[in-house]
Amino acid sequence: MNSKAYFFTDDGIIPNNALPIILYPNVIDLADCSDWLEKTFIKNNWLNNWRDIVLPYDHFHSNTHEVLGLGWGNVSLKIGGANGQVFHLVAGDVVIIPAGVGHYSVSEHTNYQMVGGYPNGLDWDLKTGLEPGERAQILQAISEVKLPEKDPIFGEGSLLFDKWK
Repeated sequence: MNSKAYFFTDDGIIPNNALPIILYPNVIDLADCSDWLEKTFIKNNWLNNWRDIVLPYDHFHSNTHEVLGLGWGNVSLKIGGANGQVFHLVAGDVVIIPAGVGHYSVSEHTNYQMVGGYPNGLDWDLKTGLEPGERAQILQAISEVKLPEKDPIFGEGSLLFDKWK
């Protein structure tokens, strides 16, 4: 597996996280990976699953980590806020995003399906970093998010646990 870790720093609006995002390219090679991804997430206790597109504006979750697996199609996501990076994803790619890391779709199309999930099925909040006076609360919430018990794809032991210590 050619997995990679990418670090992003606080840009003053999007806090990001000291933990890196983890990219697992080509986890599964199917025309439609959605069912496989969702079943694998569930098996590894990444629940509260959904299937949809990714929002087209920069946002993050301050209270939970998130996994995104591309079920079908292709999409370009900008991850990491203003100083982040654009990732071009194809079906079967998986990105694990730590709490606080900004992300959004920069693709002009919606002809794709993302499968999402959260450790232990946590309910997610939706933050943009633009609300006056919320920054201290957001940073506190991010600092309290626990590490997941399992990797959403590989379960026990993986690059996730090597990089998220």
